[in-house]
Amino acid sequence: MATLADSFLADLEDLSDNEATLLDEPDEGDKDSDEDEEMADIEALNYDDLDTVAKLQKSQRYRDIMEKVELALEKGLEVSKTGLVTEDDPEYQLIVDCNILSADIENEIIIIHNFIRDRYRLKFPELESLVLHPIDYARVVKKIGNEMDLTLVDLEGLLPSATIMVVSVTASTTTGKPLSDENLQKTLEACDRALALDDAKKKVLEFVESRMGFIAPNLSAIVGTAVAAKLMGVAGGLLALSKMPACNVQTLGAKKKTLAGFSTASASVHTGFVLQTEIVQSTPPALRTRACRLVAGKATLAARVDATRGDPTGKSGRNLKEEIQKKIEKWQEPPPPKQPKPLPVPDSDPKKKRGGRRLRKMKERYALTDMRKLANRMQFGVAEESSLGDGLGEGYGMLGQAGSGKLRVSMGQNKLAAKAAKKFKEKSYGSSGATSGLTSSLAFTPVQGIELTNPQTHAALLGSGTQSTYFSETGTFSKIKRT
Repeated sequence: MATLADSFLADLEDLSDNEATLLDEPDEGDKDSDEDEEMADIEALNYDDLDTVAKLQKSQRYRDIMEKVELALEKGLEVSKTGLVTEDDPEYQLIVDCNILSADIENEIIIIHNFIRDRYRLKFPELESLVLHPIDYARVVKKIGNEMDLTLVDLEGLLPSATIMVVSVTASTTTGKPLSDENLQKTLEACDRALALDDAKKKVLEFVESRMGFIAPNLSAIVGTAVAAKLMGVAGGLLALSKMPACNVQTLGAKKKTLAGFSTASASVHTGFVLQTEIVQSTPPALRTRACRLVAGKATLAARVDATRGDPTGKSGRNLKEEIQKKIEKWQEPPPPKQPKPLPVPDSDPKKKRGGRRLRKMKERYALTDMRKLANRMQFGVAEESSLGDGLGEGYGMLGQAGSGKLRVSMGQNKLAAKAAKKFKEKSYGSSGATSGLTSSLAFTPVQGIELTNPQTHAALLGSGTQSTYFSETGTFSKIKRT
């Protein structure tokens, strides 16, 4: 059994082992030093240098593709033996590479635009909110430079006249200061690069446009080769375009517009390259948005046909274009004039219900009473009374409107009521002649009261008119009629 001293020594050994492990672990100071090294590596990327952030123009892939494109443009259009460009053709692979390169050029232009905007913000901070398109912004920055008085700068042809006026007025009240020579030089160099990339993109689109009749014949038949090349370039290829929904195809190439307080009546919203097609441009302005939606939907169908090589002849695209034109023509047709409404066919068939006394009696029996007719009528400008008051419950209409306050109708007795009263009187005072066990020979007279009479003795009094007693054949008393 271990003694107390041995247990203390064992605890001391455990503590020494824990200290050794703590020494092996890095402390917080070491962690901070690692983070500082990482930040130093990030800061090593000098964002003041344009070559650090924009590397596409100096890449080998960009140079090779641009050389092939320029060579193909110089040689002109060469149609293959089959009449269309297949996927095995190296020219088709070049077109695919051009589509990918055009998307990369777009991204590179955005990066350079951010670089220009960060540098030129010190000179003209309001310009980035007035000119939104990167290429237009680069052109304006290159044109203005370090000039503070924009009245000396001619921006005609670079921007719309309304935007030029707003830019000039804003520049007169800007808080910016002139740039240093170094920053100005870097900014102008970035502008030159952005414009060079835009020219390269135009060459790529021109090459793709010249081959669009063989790559996407159905799409080109609807929107034209120029718009088809732009759509494929922005979407990233024919396959990517075929996978996009029609609502996204309609907005491809749309630009943000700064109207600077001007009217939005003529501003086209959610419209891109599809607006530039011949079909949409020939449509009246009131129907162009609707036509853009229709063309985008049919162009998506044509792109899917081209992506699967369903119709290399382009017949499907031409049929879709004819369908679009017919629909647009149908939209522009005036509404049909109102036709005069003909008279109804006269009811010459015999009536289903026959007339006669029986039908007249039935109509009289179920006809509206005068009280119900008055209750269904209302007097103009006079509030009707109701069963619950304050317009609640069943309304009385014109009942009691004479001023008496009583719901009374003065009317004569109709024929049906007279006949019913006569029948009721006969039932009350007489019998049909049948013998009943309740008949009696007792007569009630006002003079003598109850009197037992003999039917034979009163037979002579039948025609007197003062008092008549009717008897049945059996001699029983049936009815007394008083006058």
